[in-house]
Amino acid sequence: MKESKNKTVVITGSSSGFGYLTTLTLARKGYHVWATMRNTNTKNASKKDELLDIAKKENLKISVIDMDVNSDDSVTKAIDTIVKTDGKIDHLINNAGYMFVGITEAYSIQQAKDQFETNFFGILRTTKAVLPYMRKQGEGLIVNVTSLAGRLSFPYFGIYCASKHAVEAYSQAMRYELAPFGIEVSIVEPGPFGTNLLFTGPKEEDQQVFNAYGEHKEVPHAMLKNFEGFYQTDEAPSPQLVADNITDLVETTKGNRPERIVSGIDYGVIDYNTKVAPIQESLIKEALQMEHLLTVAKN
Repeated sequence: MKESKNKTVVITGSSSGFGYLTTLTLARKGYHVWATMRNTNTKNASKKDELLDIAKKENLKISVIDMDVNSDDSVTKAIDTIVKTDGKIDHLINNAGYMFVGITEAYSIQQAKDQFETNFFGILRTTKAVLPYMRKQGEGLIVNVTSLAGRLSFPYFGIYCASKHAVEAYSQAMRYELAPFGIEVSIVEPGPFGTNLLFTGPKEEDQQVFNAYGEHKEVPHAMLKNFEGFYQTDEAPSPQLVADNITDLVETTKGNRPERIVSGIDYGVIDYNTKVAPIQESLIKEALQMEHLLTVAKN
């Protein structure tokens, strides 16, 4: 029996985009995938039915469960249900998120909080919920999907970039802290892809600030149009690449999973990561004298 047939994977934000594709890719590899999403009986009911129909036709192990990463109760309830059913959680893929694109100053404080609620605190919630089980197992993998915007800063993506930079810092620290327990944390950093992420964020609430930008307030819209045009070309990478990269991480043997994988167009982030990695490692090994945190403990 393939080892994957005994492995349980939880994926957040599975109703569309990378989460949807990763659900199908891992299920087709033999994993039992718990596809989590909000509003499974209303807004995302058709997505739930679609995944379950595919699972039935292809004899895949896909379970769809309602989970809102913005809610402590929802996350706790879903994770507890999954563990009661499968007895464990081997892999957590934190993919849920959305994107603000616009005049950064014109987003309200509440909007900024909303962006962090999903993109950052949502990851904290799910991670905190699964870690007690992974520690008990003595192993586990957490994959956090960030973005090139977690390493670089793009104009008019300021709030989104801030949330993804936060996830990068959190993930790096957790990679060290969880290594002694046999748990790994890896980051996937997608570039621009033709998913709906870029076009579903809210508009700026502070209209007084927005109007103060004059002709510059049209720039974000023009950027979106340029991206939209690019996604229609043959040069645009397929979102399946991100699902494949996540799958590669899941299937890599324990102790050999990289800190980061860049998916698609990288805008220099591969080079950035390569140059920063030795500095980060030197901090842990030499300045802090914590070299043991660089090695994942065996079972």
